[in-house]
Amino acid sequence: MYLLRLAFASLANRRFTALLTVCAIGLSICLLLAVERVRTEARASFANTISGTDLVVGARSGSINLLLYSVFRIGNATNNIRWESFEHFQAHPQVKWAIPLSLGDSHRGYRVLGTSPAYFTHYRYGRRQALAFSAGRPFADDPFDVVLGAEVAQALNYSPGTEIVLAHGVADISLVRHDDKPFRVVGILAPTGTPVDRTLHISLAGMEALHIDWRNGMPARGAARVSADEARAMALQPEAITAFLLGLKSRIATFAVQREINDYRAEPLLAILPGVALQDLWGLMGTAERALLIVSIFVVLTGLVGMLTAILASLNERRREMAILRSVGARPAHVFGLLILEAGGIAAVGILLGVALLYLGIVLGRGWVQARYGLFLPLGLPSAHELTILAGIYAAAVTMGAAPAWRAYRQSLADGLSIRL
Repeated sequence: MYLLRLAFASLANRRFTALLTVCAIGLSICLLLAVERVRTEARASFANTISGTDLVVGARSGSINLLLYSVFRIGNATNNIRWESFEHFQAHPQVKWAIPLSLGDSHRGYRVLGTSPAYFTHYRYGRRQALAFSAGRPFADDPFDVVLGAEVAQALNYSPGTEIVLAHGVADISLVRHDDKPFRVVGILAPTGTPVDRTLHISLAGMEALHIDWRNGMPARGAARVSADEARAMALQPEAITAFLLGLKSRIATFAVQREINDYRAEPLLAILPGVALQDLWGLMGTAERALLIVSIFVVLTGLVGMLTAILASLNERRREMAILRSVGARPAHVFGLLILEAGGIAAVGILLGVALLYLGIVLGRGWVQARYGLFLPLGLPSAHELTILAGIYAAAVTMGAAPAWRAYRQSLADGLSIRL
């Protein structure tokens, strides 16, 4: 116990150097834990984006590309799917439900998704959680109803009853707007922490109405234009969609239906299992993930080397102190233990500071991170994996502290007393 008090008094005597070392270790640990927390939550966020969907079907391309544009609203489809193909598999005896997806337009940088009421009934995220409404209702018979994701409504300050105008294409700034066909907000979805929050949902009829008078990728002009009221009176049956989701009656039939879709002769289609595609996607991101983790580990090692350097640099100044301790009865093992305790104390305070900085950063920045990147950072206790990392860092600090401790252990009493002033 007296060694602990002595170590504390020694660090207090060199408090400025010790404080700088603690700050360096704390900042490096905060960076490492932040990278680990973001990596873990990003993986969980990806995995929780879609749940309970057996197959995702789109035009034949790569499985990751299909997953990105159909589920994460990133990128664009290589081709569309004929409506007849969707109806064919919707009526398949093994299919329990089907959700059509039609992408292509946007609103102030947010993607617009054309779909059917089945989307609000059968789409699941997280652990099979259903979509819920924080305000309003799903779109109904009017093709110009729109349901907003939580982030869209919050960022743009929209509420049920607001009229909005959609833009052609997915760029943040579009030169072609559908001003003649405004939509009215009828519902706002509760937050999900998935791309649903950043999506505007309209009916397939609404998507068709937007482009009813377009020819060769350009809007009609003059008398050829179709007004919103005229579009409401038309049969707004889609000719093509971007992709569709399937839920099957039996999981056993998944691979058989997947093979049937991939061999479909009417047009080239690709059916993927969301879970498998997510693993492939995460595998591609694994290199960057590991690189960030390695950089963070080296930052922590730099902080620990700084601690080692500070203790070693102080040894020459403390040789008389060590000699006096020996002269009053301290054994070499006591000197060794004193320096080990100093290294362990600096590391422990640095770890506590790093954890405190991490939680302070989460409290101050998680709202911005969720709004900007759709990544939710929970304010929970450190996980078992994080505690293992902290324990490893502490063990490394104590091990590195053994080097100056061993050097002090080897110094003799006569060597300490012979220092000239």
